[in-house]
Amino acid sequence: MSTLELRDVTKTYRLRGGFRARTLTAVAGASFTIESGKTTALVGQSGSGKSTIAKLLMQLERPSSGSILLDGRPVGRHGAALRAYRSDVQMVFQDPFASLNPYHSVRHHLERPLLLHGKATGREELDAKVTSLLERVRLDPDMAERRPHELSGGQRQRIAIARALAPEPKILVADEPVSMLDVSIRLGVLNLLADLQNEEDLGVLYITHDLATARHFSDEILVMYRGELVERGPADDVILNPQHDYTRLLAEAAPNPEKRIRA
Repeated sequence: MSTLELRDVTKTYRLRGGFRARTLTAVAGASFTIESGKTTALVGQSGSGKSTIAKLLMQLERPSSGSILLDGRPVGRHGAALRAYRSDVQMVFQDPFASLNPYHSVRHHLERPLLLHGKATGREELDAKVTSLLERVRLDPDMAERRPHELSGGQRQRIAIARALAPEPKILVADEPVSMLDVSIRLGVLNLLADLQNEEDLGVLYITHDLATARHFSDEILVMYRGELVERGPADDVILNPQHDYTRLLAEAAPNPEKRIRA
C-alpha cells in the first residue's frame, strides 16, 4: 500500500505593497494521509487553500514548514529524485481546455510522459501503450490522431486523465476535475475516476467545493477553511453529522436529490 502524507505543513507568502511587507498564510499546519485504494476529498470554497495544497503535493510550491512524505520517505526536490516522485504522484488539472496543447495531437500528449518516465521506448511499444491508455479512460483508440479542439470538454478531460496515468502513478491529485465541464458530463468523468481508483488501486485526492459529489465519491472528507483543516472523517459522518459551523453551512448549501419540491 502506498501513502502520501502531509505532516504539519504550512505555506506562507510575503505580500509586497505599501510601507510594510505583509504575510499571508495560505495553509496552516495541515496534516493528512492519502492511501492507495481510497479517495479522500478536500472540500472548501475558493480561497480556502485547496489549490495551494495541490501545488505543494506536486512540488510546484515548497512548504514554509512541515514535510511531505511518500511511503514514509521525504520527497526529493531535484533531478532524478523529483522525476521519480512525479512518476508516482500525478495531477489532473481543473481546466482541460488549458492543460492540453492545441498544436499537438492526443498521441503526442500521451507519448511524451511515457518517454519522459521510461515507460515505453520503441514505436510498437508506444503505440500499444497509447491504445491501452485511451481504452482505460473509455475512449476509442482512433482518437489518438485528433487534436484537442476536435474533442468535447469531457473527452479532453479523459485525455488529461490518461496522460496522468501514463507514468503509472500510485497517487492521483484531481483539482476540481469537473468544475469546467457541462453538468451533463460531470458524472461520467467522476465515475471514471472512481472506477480507476478501484481497478488500479490508486489513491485519489479529490479537490472540490462540491460537498454532494465529495460524499458520493469519497471515503473520507477533509474540510478546509481559511487555510486550516477544520473537520475530517468518513464521508457520511461529515455530511450527516457536521461538527464545525463552516461544514454545516456547506452541507446546507449542497443540493439534496432526496428532497422533493412542493408546489
